[in-house]
Amino acid sequence: MGSASETYVVSREVSLSDFEKVDIRVGKVVTYKPLKGGKYSTHVLTIDLGEEIGLKKSCARLINYSDQQLNDRLVLCVVNFPPRQIGPAVSEVLTLGVPDTNGNCVLITPDKSVPLGGKLY
Repeated sequence: MGSASETYVVSREVSLSDFEKVDIRVGKVVTYKPLKGGKYSTHVLTIDLGEEIGLKKSCARLINYSDQQLNDRLVLCVVNFPPRQIGPAVSEVLTLGVPDTNGNCVLITPDKSVPLGGKLY
């Protein structure tokens, strides 16, 4: 944390209608494997996003998660960004996280069990 005298720069404002264009859904990690040859990502996740969307791949740098912590974990994903090539893999959805104090990804997870594919609102 910075001191009270520091000025923080806030990102450019977006309208509510812009934010509503981002489709964020709940998914469950069903498989995960190390990504060989990726520059930054460490795992390729297969995420079940429910009946409407189905299974999608996501690349994520998850060095602070064990296999047990990833297995069946609920996560939030942006499902309407275009696919992106990450090293030898294609990431179809963006799995959301925030940095911890060391800059490592902490996944955004619902704190209760919710239906897969549920949309953030």
